[in-house]
Amino acid sequence: MNELLRGVSWLSPEGAVLRADPADRVRLPLDTWERATVPAGVRLEFVAEGVAALDVTYSATPPLPADAYRKCEPVFTLLCGEQVVAEAAASAGDGQVVRLEPGTDGEFTLHLPEVLRPVVHEVRPAGGTLRPAPARPRWLVYGDSISEGWTTSRPHRAWPSRVGRKLGLDTVNLGYAGAARGELASAQQLASLPADLITLAFGTNCWSRTPSSGELLYETTRAFLGIVRAAHPDVPVLVVSPVVRPDAEHVPNALDASLARLRGAQERAVSDLADKGVRLLSGERLIEARHLVDGVHPGDEGHGMIAEAVTEVLRDVLAGQDR
Repeated sequence: MNELLRGVSWLSPEGAVLRADPADRVRLPLDTWERATVPAGVRLEFVAEGVAALDVTYSATPPLPADAYRKCEPVFTLLCGEQVVAEAAASAGDGQVVRLEPGTDGEFTLHLPEVLRPVVHEVRPAGGTLRPAPARPRWLVYGDSISEGWTTSRPHRAWPSRVGRKLGLDTVNLGYAGAARGELASAQQLASLPADLITLAFGTNCWSRTPSSGELLYETTRAFLGIVRAAHPDVPVLVVSPVVRPDAEHVPNALDASLARLRGAQERAVSDLADKGVRLLSGERLIEARHLVDGVHPGDEGHGMIAEAVTEVLRDVLAGQDR
């Protein structure tokens, strides 16, 4: 099964996908580790020829308390390119089986019912052949709930997944809802992973959940980037500063920093690096308040707009590497 898995950073001894290093979990905040057990962005990619149906055997668990509030229906979603060709509802329990019918030959992506934290044991084709999709450049995306895809209607509509499909990347989603405040333990874990591209998109949770001042976020961003760049000196890095959030934009937090001030501090930290391998994409105007479904998180349309902007920058980065 592992030869079909994509977007994987670590695996538990039992075969469950983890989005943080289990050997290093004691240094991580509890909220980061909890979200790391949710396989956001993890998928199976394969080429099917003459396959009438796919039987997927899996085990799954009930949603975590936080995921009970998500409106993302737990389904397996089969894509061919950007087209959804089949879906199957998923349930918690051991020894579960769903059947999906591709309907054609081609290269497919199977997204998982993330909220159930499934472990896929087998994908058995009914007729025909199944082989792993070609390997792709590896793109690490560190961020918060928006990067994780918290309020998309399906996991494949999260902006990192969209960008990965458009640019042919193996997207490794390291977005942690409610967390991702630039902890240096996370920076060191990113530094330990192989990467061809890296994107950092954090800062929103530095406004209230664990408040930061502008000065602190400036130094945190520089330190985080320093650790990542030391391990990956030749890997392009894109920093996406926080998107608009009306309740925080001009409201001081406990350390007298509004989100606008935090965004500005993070952007200055990137600009002051004078590192041509690190680019900045300001999140301030990527979406508007009307694209937020709850005042904080964008829905499918907003994720699409973020994806378009990130795709444009990364396409330019990749073109520069080819020259």
